[in-house]
Amino acid sequence: MEFEAHRVELTGYCYRMLGGPFEAEDAVQETFVRAWRGTYDPARGTLRAWLYAIATNVCLDALRSARRRAVAMDLTSPSAPGSPLGEPLPASAWVGPVPDERVLPADQVVVGRESVRLAFVAALQHLPPRQRAVLLLRDVLCWRAAEVARLLDTTVASVNSALQRARAGIADRRPEPLGPVDEDLLERYAAAFERHDVAALVSLLHEDATMTMPPFTWWLRGKADIAAALSAGGSGCEDARVVRTWANGVPAFGQYRPDERGGYRPFALVLVEFSGGWQVGSTTCLGDGLFPIFGLPMSLPAGSRNRG
Repeated sequence: MEFEAHRVELTGYCYRMLGGPFEAEDAVQETFVRAWRGTYDPARGTLRAWLYAIATNVCLDALRSARRRAVAMDLTSPSAPGSPLGEPLPASAWVGPVPDERVLPADQVVVGRESVRLAFVAALQHLPPRQRAVLLLRDVLCWRAAEVARLLDTTVASVNSALQRARAGIADRRPEPLGPVDEDLLERYAAAFERHDVAALVSLLHEDATMTMPPFTWWLRGKADIAAALSAGGSGCEDARVVRTWANGVPAFGQYRPDERGGYRPFALVLVEFSGGWQVGSTTCLGDGLFPIFGLPMSLPAGSRNRG
């Protein structure tokens, strides 16, 4: 059967349900295993619908014992510049970044980006799992209520009720749309980042911009506080290099720092959000654990500069 043709969209669905890229890929693998062991009956619907039904059950099973994943803003109030980072939380505590190509089919990249943003996926985690599934199937994937009812083995009235509750449950948590990416602005950001030009970086910030740094719950809100943090000495960003990619519908960079051999080692994955000509947010995921899934190199040679 042609399961692979549905891998990307199923991974996107499982990612939104579970909030973790590795967990989503595991869920899709489990979906395919259960499908191979099962029997597809064309009389009961399309192969795609059957796979989604299996994937939904896999996710619901996984969520029975999982803690809610979050972003830093869900966990604490804004920190003060210079305050201690605190203890890191395990990866399972966070909504983890995912490459766009792993979760957005090629014909849905532009229209689907808002539905995989970190803040939106984090908002979904506040919903009970079945409400989460209903909202995704109806509002993101645009299934009809009758199709969702058949998938969940329930009634149309129950689906409509769950959808209403789900919409209300995340109404105050939905992020504002970002709009198209300004390539010139993004290039200015990358160049300023590699030069560690604090003045240039600060000039791009919106007054209410945010900066987070998983796995720490420490985060900042506001241009002044972020400027103070960027200006602090000893950050290690002075000789950074970046390689561009896409994560969760927004531009992202693999950040590299000098190593003892004269090259550069991976340090963090940085997601940046721009809206209306301003940088409105950044998420710096420390460590190199995400680099392989993004296809980012695990080292850069000496002299590398702003590749991607």
